[in-house]
Amino acid sequence: MKPFTYARATSPAEAAAAVARTPNAKFIAGGTNLLDLMKLQIETPAHLIDLQDLKLDRIEETKDGGLRIGAFVSNSDLASDARVRRDYGVLSRAIVAGASGQLRNKATTAGNLLQRTRCPYFYDTNQACNKRKPGSGCAAIGGFSRQLGIIGTSDACIATYPGDMAVAMRLLDATVETVRPDGAARAIPIADFYTLPGSTPHIETALVPGELITAVTLPKPIGGTHIYHKVRDRASYAFALVSVAAIVQRDGSGRVAVGGIAPKPWRVEAAEAVLPQGAAAVTPKLLAGAKPTHDNAFKVTLVERTLAAALIEAKG
Repeated sequence: MKPFTYARATSPAEAAAAVARTPNAKFIAGGTNLLDLMKLQIETPAHLIDLQDLKLDRIEETKDGGLRIGAFVSNSDLASDARVRRDYGVLSRAIVAGASGQLRNKATTAGNLLQRTRCPYFYDTNQACNKRKPGSGCAAIGGFSRQLGIIGTSDACIATYPGDMAVAMRLLDATVETVRPDGAARAIPIADFYTLPGSTPHIETALVPGELITAVTLPKPIGGTHIYHKVRDRASYAFALVSVAAIVQRDGSGRVAVGGIAPKPWRVEAAEAVLPQGAAAVTPKLLAGAKPTHDNAFKVTLVERTLAAALIEAKG
């Protein structure tokens, strides 16, 4: 790990301004991803702004019946909150499906949203990676790609977004609240929060340099049966090959979002119109334009089968 300086912020606006004005500075919250990347010298910040003194650790009800989740709420506290378990069960299930209990105790809501890809070529500094070093190439293309993306990828990057929580957040139409370095507040629909790689895979979100997440807001509950299915290589502490988050109503209508297949949580609202017809009808619309590799072509079938299992569970 390379040397760095350290400071603790006293307000969100101060933290955002400090990162914006300090070359190669980063925020640190729970540190469950950043510290690992620093040890491997994938991330080499010269200065860290610690956010632990900010009062961003509350879950509050909103005026329209939703929930506002502070950026520093731990994954464990969010998953166990009675209101989340009752009204947003898919979110609670998605969080519990991720990582280990120890990590969930430390990981934060904002940090979870911002975790980096687990592409093995990103983690191997001897390999070319446009996410890690823009313009260096992508060793994953033509390499071992079993765990990597089948849709939303580009000629510059085929990495996937690794998280579980964000898949449920996308299903729930969450909004990400931020403060910019000039102190201005912003609300970003999670549908617009993550960016596709295109020719700039190192730009992963709509955040500008120094912009700080302060909260995530969930709209009022929509009811229905909440399902989260995660298919992985081992039963715990593994990232998804495919995950499916679904909310299904009594008439068979509903919503579907998929993880493990794209650079961001993948949801195609147009595909949900045929949800009552079953997984075989939804999958071609959901994965229209998919470009799987020889190693991960099985994910197309796996998406359909995982969605079918979720719909069967929803029907009881």
